Amino acid sequence: MLSRPEFVGDEESHSIQSAGQTENSHNGTIVVKIGGSTLGSHDTTIEDLIAVQQEGTQPVVVHGGGRAVTDWMEKQGVRTRFVKGLRFTDEPSLDIVVAVLTGLINKQIVSRALSLGGKAVGLSGVDGGILQAEILDPDLGYVGKVTQVNTEPIRAAVESGFMPIIAPVAIRLREGEATLLNVNADTAAGEIAAALGVEKLVFMTDVEGVLDSSRRLIPRITERQARSLMQSNVIAGGMIPKIGACLKNVGEGRTTRIIDGRRPHALRSFLDGASVGTRVG
Repeated sequence: MLSRPEFVGDEESHSIQSAGQTENSHNGTIVVKIGGSTLGSHDTTIEDLIAVQQEGTQPVVVHGGGRAVTDWMEKQGVRTRFVKGLRFTDEPSLDIVVAVLTGLINKQIVSRALSLGGKAVGLSGVDGGILQAEILDPDLGYVGKVTQVNTEPIRAAVESGFMPIIAPVAIRLREGEATLLNVNADTAAGEIAAALGVEKLVFMTDVEGVLDSSRRLIPRITERQARSLMQSNVIAGGMIPKIGACLKNVGEGRTTRIIDGRRPHALRSFLDGASVGTRVG
């Protein structure tokens, strides 16, 4: 079993912030990625997003929905297959991915936000060319690697007072032809956050945060430690794209967090200053 590395504690992370500034101040734009695994009947993330929106924070939401996609594939008799941890996406699979993510899941989240008194608009990475991509790996089929992010539609929605809720489907433009591509939602959130230059990128997931080899929560990891944990397979599976997205957004004045979305009002607790989940960077 691997020994526990010396990780940076929250006490040190607070001490290196500039005087009078905390990582959880309520201002600016935040990107929050929510997953299908945490969107149950008792989930409070949408409620938290509406509350902070009404207080002046500008949330941009990217959502997944892999479990729902798998369920619909089974209903349609389409076999689910994963290659290198990513969903193999052929043409029948792509049709289901697009329909479920940009239709069913996206509109369920938007309607939930509206029912709570929020102002929200549903988008996908295809709309306005928000996410432009190329084929990531021919062995994965229609899975995209984001090559460009057009932030104009996102900024337009935010400036109009709406919370964009974005499904991770991208467009490939080549020689006058357009192809839709399935993009990992964590990766999409990281690319959008980097393009917007947001202060905070938060991943709401179904675990406490990043766990060490003894399954204990790591309050904070540096970029170097994160890469080491991935190389040693302590960080594996669905946590890898989350860490990759966090590492793309580390820097002075920027905060990345992986939080347990199953906890009531976990997002609000973090934004109010509580030490929850794992800070990366």
